[in-house]
Amino acid sequence: MSLRQHALDALCICQPQDKVAAVQTLWTKQHQLPLTPSEVLTPAHALPGRPEKPRLLPPKDVPTRTPFTPEGLAALIHAVCHIEFNAINLGLDAVWRFSHMPETFYQDWLRVAQEEAYHFSILHELLNELGYQYGDFDAHDGLWHMCQKTAADVLARMALVPRTLEARGLDATPLIQTKLRKAATPGSLKAVELLDIILRDEVGHVAIGNHWYRWLCEQRGLDPLSLYGELVQRYEAPKLRPPFNEEARKRAGFTETELNYLLGS
Repeated sequence: MSLRQHALDALCICQPQDKVAAVQTLWTKQHQLPLTPSEVLTPAHALPGRPEKPRLLPPKDVPTRTPFTPEGLAALIHAVCHIEFNAINLGLDAVWRFSHMPETFYQDWLRVAQEEAYHFSILHELLNELGYQYGDFDAHDGLWHMCQKTAADVLARMALVPRTLEARGLDATPLIQTKLRKAATPGSLKAVELLDIILRDEVGHVAIGNHWYRWLCEQRGLDPLSLYGELVQRYEAPKLRPPFNEEARKRAGFTETELNYLLGS
């Protein structure tokens, strides 16, 4: 069985801990498996595999989370944990879904899935320490919804998931960390440390999205900057608003021209 088929199988797993274990095993054994980039795979189950909880609501119906109460801190950690669980699925989906890509494309996205699995694990451990577990709070499905919308075009996927939705995390993380530091509890301060790890890795994930977006634009003879605006409109992607973490975005490969575009210049 190919690496890409294993990625699809892992995507179908419902229980988070089992999914994390499957991703870690696949990461370890990846070089022992055939890659088969030309293989066209068909899911046997509905995607993605996920537990019965959390209950998924429209984004506007998910309560605001504050770290200044024990339950509020847990809800905030749960929200980030949910993002990381979805990000595991996004990495796995890129590996199995898009055929005829270079070998390094699949290696990159398997690495993303593996790092997201690690992020989920360390956040879930903290959530457990606070007396909760994944599924105890409501969540929304914005990341996976965009994954579904871009399922037919790898170029749109690269433009609107890693370098749009995931890049929002680069902007939001420092703001969340500021609130956590103000809460100044053992749990909130530990969360700050975990978010440092996650932010470091997410810069790399967004950089992967930038690399493959530009590579695909070059292959198709398209201008990355003008095309991006067209894709945002076509797929109704969320409009990004400042403040932007310009330093992190530059490390992730955004150019000055692209940053000026985001700022409306």
